[in-house]
Amino acid sequence: MGYSYILPTDRHRLPTPTGKTIKLTTLIKPMKVLVATEKPFAKVAVDGIREVVEGAGYELALLEKYTDKQQLLDAVTDADALIIRSDIIDEAVLNAAKQLKIVVRAGAGYDNVDLQAATTHNVVVMNTPGQNSNAVAELAFGFMVYAIRNMYNGTSGTELKGKKLGIHAFGNVGRNVARIAQGFGMEIYAYDAYCSNEVMTAAGVNPVNSPEELYQMCDIISLHIPATPETKASINYSLVSKMPKGGVLVNTARKEVIDEEGLITLMQERTDLKYMTDVMPAADAKFRTLFEGRYFATPKKMGAQTAEANINAGIAAAKQIVDYIQNGNTRFQVNK
Repeated sequence: MGYSYILPTDRHRLPTPTGKTIKLTTLIKPMKVLVATEKPFAKVAVDGIREVVEGAGYELALLEKYTDKQQLLDAVTDADALIIRSDIIDEAVLNAAKQLKIVVRAGAGYDNVDLQAATTHNVVVMNTPGQNSNAVAELAFGFMVYAIRNMYNGTSGTELKGKKLGIHAFGNVGRNVARIAQGFGMEIYAYDAYCSNEVMTAAGVNPVNSPEELYQMCDIISLHIPATPETKASINYSLVSKMPKGGVLVNTARKEVIDEEGLITLMQERTDLKYMTDVMPAADAKFRTLFEGRYFATPKKMGAQTAEANINAGIAAAKQIVDYIQNGNTRFQVNK
């Protein structure tokens, strides 16, 4: 894209040889929005992002499928705004991005962004909550069916109907999980310290008072908690051991919330438990070796990998950037 022009005030006039005056125009570079995605958006999503960004008079740049961090460091040097997915934005990136004003994570989770460093650099960080939630919820049910049908190994499994489902965190994804679970005829329970019982009850969900109560009563647990200092490794031996016989743990949240060694120890002791995860653990090889038929992990995070989620999250990110630059809207800022 080329350059944009700002019309000058009357102070910026030059006389011509005929004695008339003309206005000077000032040539400036437009705002540059960089989409930096190691795991790229679908083309239709990029087209939607471009329409929003260029429609606002800004320049759009793409860095897709990059394989080296230096490529990202080089690309951000003149970016005013940045759209990412699971890409790591740390102190090094922020140091390189001298003009950066805003980073938008296209998705709900933002633990891949160093919020403290961003705040120090006066960079606003936002997420796009809710845009991927149905996609993640549907994947959770794919995991559930896969688990209770014994990973389609030819043996007789069971059904979701009538089973007790525990939703750990009742945010956007959790609410979509509850909606879908009703269609399966499941008994639905949830725990969320930050969500009122009234909201859960209105959604047809039975609230419980603690994670321990949730795990003790439910056949299947669907995890949707963020990775925070308080939640990291909180899904541990003690908690998961409370699940009934034949329990299934489904993780479409973050790998950091799982105490991997504790879960491995528990699954060795209890051969009835299964673990399905959209986030490949650090100990993936160990899980695969020890728990064939009881463990499954996607090779890359797949929760938001649908055309619809790509489009929704990408375009939402672009709109939030434009709204912030033009109107100062910080509704979805996460580093306040």
